[in-house]
Amino acid sequence: MAKSFKDISTTGAQRPFADALGRLKEAGLRPTRQRLALAKLLFDGGDQHVTAEQLHVLARDASVSVSLATVYNTLHQFRESGLLREVVVGPGRSYFDTNTHDHHHFYVEPQGELIDIPMESVEVSRLPTPPEGTALGRVDVIIRVNRN
Repeated sequence: MAKSFKDISTTGAQRPFADALGRLKEAGLRPTRQRLALAKLLFDGGDQHVTAEQLHVLARDASVSVSLATVYNTLHQFRESGLLREVVVGPGRSYFDTNTHDHHHFYVEPQGELIDIPMESVEVSRLPTPPEGTALGRVDVIIRVNRN
């Protein structure tokens, strides 16, 4: 990912940014230079799980000038608009998942690797009744494993 993002146009995206531009517009987000660059890093090349710190390093390696705070803000904007899912694996430890379809995860400790589990591979047979005034949104299963 050593491509330079210095020549990004937010008024007429170049062909390599067409997918990123389309995703941002569909989500109702203004396609700023930084959002376009981060969207391209996130969504080109298939589904992935990244932390804000990992995305910040990817951006720096791709010559994208962006602060870690902007990366965090952008990831949260993408999550709120439905472009990403946030997977919280522990206090202060979140991954952002580009696969927004329903699925579960293996979490490989201590390497910090997330691996997708298809929804149909996990069966939850009994859940408690949600508290009064609430409704079940979704069930996220994280199975913690260690490498031998």
